[in-house]
Amino acid sequence: MKSLLVMPIVLPLAAAALCYLAWPWRRVQRLVGLLGAIGLFAAGWALLAVVWTKGIQSVQIGGWPAPYGITLVADLLSALMVALTGSMGLAVMVFSLFSMDPGRESHGYYPLFHILLMGVSGAFLTGDIFNLYVWFEVLLIASFVLMSLGGERAQIEGGLKYVTLNLVSSALFLAAVGILYGEAGTLNMADLAVTLRGSGQTGLVDTLAMLFLVAFGIKAAIFPLFFWLPASYHTPPPAVSAIFAGLLTKVGVYALIRVFTMLFVGDTGYTHAWILWAAGLTMVVGILGAVVQEDVRRLLSFNIVSHIGYMIMGLGLFSPLGLAGSITYIVHHIIVITNLFLISGLILRLRGSYRLAGLGGLYAARPLLAFLFMIPALSLAGIPPLSGFFPKLALVKAGLEGGQYWLVAAALAVGLLTLYSVIKIWNEAFWKADPGTREGPLHEQTDAGTSGAPANRPLWGWFAPIGVLALVTVAIGLAAEPVFEVAARAAEQLLHPEGYIQAVLGGGT
Repeated sequence: MKSLLVMPIVLPLAAAALCYLAWPWRRVQRLVGLLGAIGLFAAGWALLAVVWTKGIQSVQIGGWPAPYGITLVADLLSALMVALTGSMGLAVMVFSLFSMDPGRESHGYYPLFHILLMGVSGAFLTGDIFNLYVWFEVLLIASFVLMSLGGERAQIEGGLKYVTLNLVSSALFLAAVGILYGEAGTLNMADLAVTLRGSGQTGLVDTLAMLFLVAFGIKAAIFPLFFWLPASYHTPPPAVSAIFAGLLTKVGVYALIRVFTMLFVGDTGYTHAWILWAAGLTMVVGILGAVVQEDVRRLLSFNIVSHIGYMIMGLGLFSPLGLAGSITYIVHHIIVITNLFLISGLILRLRGSYRLAGLGGLYAARPLLAFLFMIPALSLAGIPPLSGFFPKLALVKAGLEGGQYWLVAAALAVGLLTLYSVIKIWNEAFWKADPGTREGPLHEQTDAGTSGAPANRPLWGWFAPIGVLALVTVAIGLAAEPVFEVAARAAEQLLHPEGYIQAVLGGGT
């Protein structure tokens, strides 16, 4: 069973290596890419099943005992995130097989895609904060190359903004790790949890907490550190935008949740108050940016920023209901925002533009696409009974119980503005009359990230992952109770990390 902890890292690495070996044969790369994504999907869900039934799992790489060796550990939160990584990886891989242009396919798209998935999975599974930095760097390098692959001017411009801000984040992260090691003498997170709880230097610990908040806040795109995201996520091809939108900021959110439930809990009145303010401002500023956009992907990018605020709201409240709401919201948002970015790619395929002024007539021409758009769009806005309603309800209730009425008011107002922003896409792209653009191959268009996708690949391959993710969105809404039960148990493990510490330092489950 412990081999399952290694599989989400080994399988993408093996797929990437095989894709590199098959460099001259694009069809072989496509097949290996698909099989690797299926393998990660299966390994992620198998790991979640084991953690659910048998408890927290850990393994010491190389046989070195914790806290001296390299630790991999899976509690419910990390296992759930790995399962979602495999799911989104598979959905986007299928979409890529039909949408990615041959030029990018021939220059490393598939191995880079799997290196990215490996970095994300490693970040979720590591039990060592320095190795968390290492995995961040792995996914950062892969994501930067994926964003720039193709060499279009908008991509290079967006990629430079993306990598510059993330390198600043990495520098702050590394500095914080060095100071933390000097203070605690260990970097194993379970060992740190024990050591920091006995530390009397609350001033230094609070300073470290703020350093980690800024470092992870940049990666999670919280206010005021978010501006790199809407400047870059609209530039690469649709499949790349979709996997970035679904997973990359969630790694930053996961890191915030991990360190501010396990390590920095000695002065929650100070540290978590900052998180609450960041949550509220992130919601408001992000959605205000979204409602004024006239480009589909830029509008969705600002919505990513806004909804990061909901994900860290429960962390700031630091209550069982709040954390469970945040975890459920992460699950919902990963699925919904990935799907919306995939849909934006199909809109581009059908109408040749992301610009709302140039779109129209899609409801009459493609009623199935209109229906598939409305499901994740309304879910993003929190309309019942779709997946976005119940985590938002839990967060609102937790906020009222915690007396954070201003934050609850902000969350409700942002929900209404989110509805307005997605209706804006509906009105412009689907409902209004066709202004005259027609279907055509993407290499004839001028929008960023559009070059060279073959026009002869069947549209059902574009629709299939979109339809499956829409069905999952409906299913999560209708089966909200079991999903929330998983999130509640994950929140309980976070608030009471004794089981995590025992699994790592005690060598057991």
